[in-house]
Amino acid sequence: MPQNLSLSKTLIVLLAATSALGPGAMQILLPALPIIKETFQVSNDVAQLTLSLSMLAIALGTLIYGPLSDKYGRKPIMILGLSITVLGSIFCYLAHSIEMLILGRIVQAFGGAVGLVLARAIVRDVYGAQEAARVIATLVMVMVVLPMLSPALGGELMLLFGWESVFIVMAVLSSIILLVLIKTLPETHSNPVPFQGMRSMLLAYIGLFKSRVFCGYAFCVTFVSVVFFSFISAAPEIMVSVLHRPANEYGYYFIMVPLGFMTGNYVARHYGRRFHINHMISYGATIGVGGIAAAILLQLSGFHQPIALFAPVAIAVFGNGITLPNAQAAAINEFPQHAGSASGLTGFLQMAFSAIAAQLVAVIFNGTVYPLLFLMLGASMVSLISFRLGVQLKPA
Repeated sequence: MPQNLSLSKTLIVLLAATSALGPGAMQILLPALPIIKETFQVSNDVAQLTLSLSMLAIALGTLIYGPLSDKYGRKPIMILGLSITVLGSIFCYLAHSIEMLILGRIVQAFGGAVGLVLARAIVRDVYGAQEAARVIATLVMVMVVLPMLSPALGGELMLLFGWESVFIVMAVLSSIILLVLIKTLPETHSNPVPFQGMRSMLLAYIGLFKSRVFCGYAFCVTFVSVVFFSFISAAPEIMVSVLHRPANEYGYYFIMVPLGFMTGNYVARHYGRRFHINHMISYGATIGVGGIAAAILLQLSGFHQPIALFAPVAIAVFGNGITLPNAQAAAINEFPQHAGSASGLTGFLQMAFSAIAAQLVAVIFNGTVYPLLFLMLGASMVSLISFRLGVQLKPA
């Protein structure tokens, strides 16, 4: 850890915004998916590729940026990734076919993945494990809340300026963050780890997978993320075709979800020093299972209004807001000397499994909310079980 180095509150917030760029760019287009489908005359499954392949690109980016930053430092790799984000956003704006749009989204998302990985690694460089969990709670809150709010922003931009305008907004935001970080971000990684190509990178990841504790935390994080991304990928279509509400209304109901997550993050930060990190993870994961179960019971009881779907999901996400920052910090802390690689592998698992889930919900959609909710319930349970199997609870 660099000596006498700390991060200002402003820089922490800026890192949090950087970590939100990839997911935010991915989700800001959600309200426009039905319009994209009509504009390019493609099926729902093809339009959905603009989301699911973006998620896969983020997953691949997280694998690459972590080891590179362990070798070359956090700052130069952060600058590289943000530059790719700007170029990808411009490419999306200029796209005149669905193939070009999908390709542009892949480039944009691949670049945006850099903040998802390196913001957490930078925090872990500077702080110890317990304090890192509290700081990462702030990162995760912004990383999840801003993308959660982005569909509402995307819906308004779409109505006022057309769906293509979201890419100009992302290009401008990425450029501003890039310029500010060039001037203000210090290099936090003082002990470079030799990088000897793909083989050594794969061996490092295999070493991480051999740790039962790391896998317990990492897969807990992974399936918490599957819950969230499954919901955001299916909820816009459910609002229109199942609940018969206008597309832009989705963004306003969806605000309940980030509010739930913010509350969970507040609990994680406020009580992080009082309770052991493993107990916080366990409490949050249990609440997550309960929230999705409540949503299913409400639907089975005949409550088919948007509030009966979004409110219990918000409760589940409240639990996720407690679980996610603690499990992420714990996973990275298992191998402090390889914080970039551990963060990258965790991010890859999150986004790869979430990409599969996002495409799966489009395939299994049957005109009701049940395939989505049962998939979310299964993911919530797997998250809790993964943690229980991998990590033995320690006394508070």
